[in-house]
Amino acid sequence: MQKKNIVDRIWDFFTSIKLAIVLFLLIALSSIVGTIIEQRAEPQRNIELLSRLFNPDIAPTIYRILDTLQFTDMYHSWWFVSFLMLFAANLIICSLDRLPKVLKIVKEEIKPIPVEVFQGLPVKKEVVLNKKPESLKETLKKVLKKHGFNLSETSLKDETQLFSQKGAFSRLGVYITHLSILIILAGALIGIFFGFKGFLNIREGMAYTVAFGRGMNWTPQDEAMVENLIEAMNRAKGDMETAAQSLGVTGQELKRLLKRYGLEPLGFEIECRDFEVDFYGHSDMPKEYRSLLIVRDKDRSFEKWIEVNDPLKYKGYTFYQSSYGTWPGARGIFRFRFVSKDGETLLKEVQPLQEFDLPGGLKAKVIDFSPSLAFDETGRPFTYAEQLNNPGALVEFNKKEFTRWILKRYPQTWQLPDGSILQLLDYWGVQYTGLQVRRDPGVWIVYLGCIIMAIGLYITFFMSHKRIWLRLVPEKNGSRLLIGGSVSRNREAFERAIERILKEVQQ
Repeated sequence: MQKKNIVDRIWDFFTSIKLAIVLFLLIALSSIVGTIIEQRAEPQRNIELLSRLFNPDIAPTIYRILDTLQFTDMYHSWWFVSFLMLFAANLIICSLDRLPKVLKIVKEEIKPIPVEVFQGLPVKKEVVLNKKPESLKETLKKVLKKHGFNLSETSLKDETQLFSQKGAFSRLGVYITHLSILIILAGALIGIFFGFKGFLNIREGMAYTVAFGRGMNWTPQDEAMVENLIEAMNRAKGDMETAAQSLGVTGQELKRLLKRYGLEPLGFEIECRDFEVDFYGHSDMPKEYRSLLIVRDKDRSFEKWIEVNDPLKYKGYTFYQSSYGTWPGARGIFRFRFVSKDGETLLKEVQPLQEFDLPGGLKAKVIDFSPSLAFDETGRPFTYAEQLNNPGALVEFNKKEFTRWILKRYPQTWQLPDGSILQLLDYWGVQYTGLQVRRDPGVWIVYLGCIIMAIGLYITFFMSHKRIWLRLVPEKNGSRLLIGGSVSRNREAFERAIERILKEVQQ
């Protein structure tokens, strides 16, 4: 036996099915860990998660081990990318190793076969008919054409043989599926290395021209630099050249700085104009929350309300509604709607402690505010949460003539003694919308791969290479018809098709 050289050994290694199984299991198992561990997140969040899964005392140690092994940024790790590349190489080389034989079968023209080969066919049927071979031959051609077979014929010494095939290309279905997997892997790698996944917390009335990458740990000096970069980008409305000039650096240096600090330049400005939350009944469980976003670009601007399942998409970026909260230390503006007893409506926007006039000679001023107001057993008000779950404003009328807590979610608190209504619409400018920001240039390649995979799987599982031979042997009062064939898969269905063909011929 000839000894294999190093090239043959490497080729045999990559054509191994065992290698494919091992790589697939490694990718699957590591992906499970990568799904549980939040990728590129703050260390404390994953430590809290591990504390719920394991003993809290060993959770920091487990996190350090996982972080050292790059499980906290798994999809950018060298070993996970290596698994994908090895899997792709295995798939390509396996396909190249087996494809020539399959192509030979696909291209091979069907020919008549000797009697002894016919006897060895996996599917065989026989029937005697009271028709002469010549007339029966035309009938067979018509019937088989209905089933997609275009018969060829040849005359042997004592019989006529008809033969045909269809679906030879179905043998390539598995290779089309292999190609789709490679396309999907290519799209995923493009997304990993050239895409962006981050977040953006925008307070009502604020705008940004950059998004933030996850897992960035800034020192105080870094934070000062980040603020300068963000301010320069915002002043330039997202224009890189203008921002670079204001900072006194080149465009390439600005790109390098932004990448270093995990900032993604959007190329346009996005503002949160308003944020709203709806709750279930009088509970604090949010029913839905939505943000009014405004996009300002060089040549256009537009606005869109987004919800959890209705994101904003623009210039390759997708902004998902993911969270919300109260901005620390923010001072907002009270928005009121006043409806007089005569039906006159007036909208008012006022600062805290700012006195404002209302129809009917009323003067009002907000002297206190609670984002989540409740009352204890003695009727004393207290704040039970920092979120705006149940906002209430304590309004003083006519310089301490009377005061009233007005709660946004309780209409019975809006009624004033003279029959007019003062409704608290919002405490605007203190809430922020939490957005997930994604840009995946490989997503359309992945979609293309999925379409090709669907085609490949359909061909592989629902189509087959069918070959059929018919022998017409003259008999004293008619003909003996022998049908034989082979099929690449689903033999039972092929046998049923042969039986239907025989019934149609007999009829």
